[in-house]
Amino acid sequence: MSILSDKWIRKQAENHQMIEPYVEGQRREGVISYGVSSYGYDARVADEFKIFTNVHNAIVDPKNFDDRSFVEHKGDVCIIPPNSFALARTVEYFRIPRDVLVICLGKSTYARCGIIVNVTPLEPEWEGHVTLEFSNTTPLPAKIYANEGVCQFLFLKGDQPCDVSYADRSGKYMGQRGVTLPRL
Repeated sequence: MSILSDKWIRKQAENHQMIEPYVEGQRREGVISYGVSSYGYDARVADEFKIFTNVHNAIVDPKNFDDRSFVEHKGDVCIIPPNSFALARTVEYFRIPRDVLVICLGKSTYARCGIIVNVTPLEPEWEGHVTLEFSNTTPLPAKIYANEGVCQFLFLKGDQPCDVSYADRSGKYMGQRGVTLPRL
């Protein structure tokens, strides 16, 4: 398995709409950087957030998630309460090739502030907006900036295409748009 370069990412974005909208180069003037980098793509967070709240005294159950546990927010910034989390989505819509697996790492600007970005791998032939989870590990409120960079996607090419892709098995998060809550 090898990591794929900016040349490959650019070609896939331009010829196969792997990333839409695609930003050539790094945008960084006055913002947390985003766009293509040497061996990855720094994605932006959209302005749609679901902020966790326990106002209903619910139990967090991945098999039976109560969507009332979130407060919806749309705006240029999102304030995450201390020791809590929020869900959001990427601005970009991704279409992953059959012979590629994508992993995501949070940007150091947020990590250095105690804000962790978590994303599971993007599997071969998965497509959609990526749901992002922001954990505020600090005892203080934390700010997330919409339409700025939050994480970097790294593209890994397998030595051969997989036998069964995410699309082949009709994965439950295929084609998701917007912030998507847990499904069983």
